[in-house]
Amino acid sequence: MKQRSLGRSGLVVSRLALGTMTWGRDTDEDDAATQLLAFRDAGGTLVDTADVYAGGESERVLGRLLADVVPRGEVLVATKACGSTGPGPMGRGTSRGHLLSALDASLDRLGTDYLDLWQLHDWDPVTPWEEAMAALDTAVSSGRVRYAGVSNYCGWQLGATATSQRAWPGRAPLVSNQVEYSLLQRGVEREVVPAARALGVGLLPWSPLGRGVLTGKYRNGAPADSRGASPHFAGFVQPYLDDGARSVVDAVLTAADGLGVSPVAVALAWVRDRPGVVAPIVGARTAAQLQASLAAERVELPAAIRSALDDVSAIELGYPETMPHWSSEDLED
Repeated sequence: MKQRSLGRSGLVVSRLALGTMTWGRDTDEDDAATQLLAFRDAGGTLVDTADVYAGGESERVLGRLLADVVPRGEVLVATKACGSTGPGPMGRGTSRGHLLSALDASLDRLGTDYLDLWQLHDWDPVTPWEEAMAALDTAVSSGRVRYAGVSNYCGWQLGATATSQRAWPGRAPLVSNQVEYSLLQRGVEREVVPAARALGVGLLPWSPLGRGVLTGKYRNGAPADSRGASPHFAGFVQPYLDDGARSVVDAVLTAADGLGVSPVAVALAWVRDRPGVVAPIVGARTAAQLQASLAAERVELPAAIRSALDDVSAIELGYPETMPHWSSEDLED
């Protein structure tokens, strides 16, 4: 698997990341072990989890696998904090107290003394962002975290925090922003992608398969064993089952048929090679599903197919994204 630098940093990661949201709930430990081994053997390095996945069980499962199945030094561990892990207002958010307590708890569940990447899971509208950034600085300076990132930050949130972190020596720069990005969700192209590219922040797309819809399995309704039919994820999948999404799915299936590859490979290859993207995060319930995602590494989309997919999934842009700006050529007039 090819490797890429994560943002403007020295952290080099595989260009496909392994998500573990289902581990400890829908994916048992044996299947998780099979997934981790297959990912490692394919050249994958970046494994992503969060303290709220399966109530912390995802981190526990990963920690046990790093102790008994794949050596800790062979993977890059990324986790997240911000979500509710305790009662009351101090049991969630990005206050210094909650974040640093959550960090220690994650390290304990993972059975490691450091994280390769620690991310703020969401924007906290209550806590001053300067306090959250200071907690990241403390985590890095203490050696418990190697690199810091964020998740689900919009353009202005990313711009404010990343600029502040780079403005002062000694602060931990933000190297990543984990956002939803796929052929069915291109909203980040309005503000987040330009901000990330300008600030040297790498993008880690979550749900790069459009919440599973881009696999084509929902064309005739939700299969009984799918996320769309489960009580946990039915509402999560439903927004991408409209007529607009169906047109995009049909285009992906047509491209896959023409190339002789799976729809999964087409959808992943498209988002993997978008400007600013470092590594789409693929979450598989089973080892067989993961193998379908790993096969995308061998797929490079022809320009004509990429253009067709761009067109069918295009989002509406307006002011100020499309406002003309002067260029260096104007100086010659």
